[in-house]
Amino acid sequence: MNSLPARPSQTRSFTTVFLIEMWERFGYYGMQALIVYYMVQRLRFDDDRANLVWGAAAALIYVAPAIGGWIGDKILGTRRTMLIGAVILAIGYALMVVPTESAWFLFCALGVIVVGNGLFKANAGNLVRKIYEGDDSRIDSAFTIYYMAVNLGAMISQLLTPWLKDYVNSHYGNELGWHVAFAVCSAGLVVGLFNYLAMRASMTHIGSAPDQQPASVGKLGAVLALGVAAIFVSAYILQHQAVARAFVYAAAIGVLGIFAYLIAIGRKEERAGLIAALVLTVQTVFYFIFYQQMSTSLNLFALRNVDWTFKLFGAELFTWSPAQFQALNPIWIFILSPILAWWYTWSGKRGRNMSIATKFAIGFVIIALGFFIYGAAGNYANADGKVSSWLMVWGYGAISLGELLVSGLGLAMIARYVPERMGGFMMGAYFVASGVSQYLGGVVATYASVPEDITEPLQTLPIYTNLFNKLGVAAIICTLIAIAVLPLMKKLSAEHSSHAQ
Repeated sequence: MNSLPARPSQTRSFTTVFLIEMWERFGYYGMQALIVYYMVQRLRFDDDRANLVWGAAAALIYVAPAIGGWIGDKILGTRRTMLIGAVILAIGYALMVVPTESAWFLFCALGVIVVGNGLFKANAGNLVRKIYEGDDSRIDSAFTIYYMAVNLGAMISQLLTPWLKDYVNSHYGNELGWHVAFAVCSAGLVVGLFNYLAMRASMTHIGSAPDQQPASVGKLGAVLALGVAAIFVSAYILQHQAVARAFVYAAAIGVLGIFAYLIAIGRKEERAGLIAALVLTVQTVFYFIFYQQMSTSLNLFALRNVDWTFKLFGAELFTWSPAQFQALNPIWIFILSPILAWWYTWSGKRGRNMSIATKFAIGFVIIALGFFIYGAAGNYANADGKVSSWLMVWGYGAISLGELLVSGLGLAMIARYVPERMGGFMMGAYFVASGVSQYLGGVVATYASVPEDITEPLQTLPIYTNLFNKLGVAAIICTLIAIAVLPLMKKLSAEHSSHAQ
């Protein structure tokens, strides 16, 4: 593919990280496709509790890389930390295979996933940054293709795990299907690890300074001990909503503090880039509030108000499990990523490369369109209060294109504006900001929580469409904010570029 740099060593290294990231995301999104349904249908949580627990879990999962990035940079090494994280993630999904209705056991399993993701996520992204250091247009292209890897794994697992859950439950009963589906998530990580082992030679020259030194048993033991403590702390946070809320707000303050500190201690020539990264990170926080609706309010909307059968001119084509509609997001991203990567490279070669800030503004407009499509569902519902599956296709298409223009370039933004010596830590801070907003997204989703005594689709439909229309308006407001800061971003980018030369 012409959108990637042509040097074979870079291509091989990128492919190695690409594949382990793909399998890691296979596991994560396979679990995400089912987790809210699992809490509502299997553990009998009400909508509010399920949305808030998953919002808090997503926040922890995204906050943890702030520490994991630092461990990779300074303690164990970027490569080594990523691999340890993958092993722990495999264990976390394996724990969810245990057939129990204990909420505490679920919270502990999610705690293991939090720790594993913390060690894996920032370090995988930082390895891609190290492979493609130096060329802005190619960094955008590389991270867009990397983002496609994420969504390739997600697409496969979000189609597979809901179908597998339904198939096993219908044929064998005892709610066994949930746990078989979670077992597949764990198996994905195992495949990813074997894949990396086979291709590890391409990564020997990529990593942080500790990667070049023999592993320290003492440091490894300390990291694992702290990881065990973090598992139980995470479970406690998930069990207590007030604690989760306080933790997330503290994390938000922490992110601002990190940026303020790094800007203050940064060299004069680094500050413009750091301020630009802060502005774009704040915009990313807004985006992830919208993103979190896919696994919460939109997921429950698909369960209660969507006709799961795809029809064309009256003919039935196929029927999906409601959880499978989440796979529309990675399907669209898989389709759109190569097109955008080609466009970034083409425009870059001709000196027409659009700034990341401009792409963010366009992304929010398209996200607004997506939610207005869902908000219009009430006008197209049938007499039973169900809407066509195709409405989900086009709504997800708009939101996914917006995602590529905002979240898809978030890691590229860190790679472009943040000094290399701060890379892992700042990538972690970016994930903290994402986690904070995903919790807020869970809070927003509770505004469409359906009371237990309301079961008719005609009654639930206006509850969802009201929220979706409000989200569309909120995305327009985000667009106006993004446009308003464009002059500042242009000035900061020019200053950053002049110092980088």
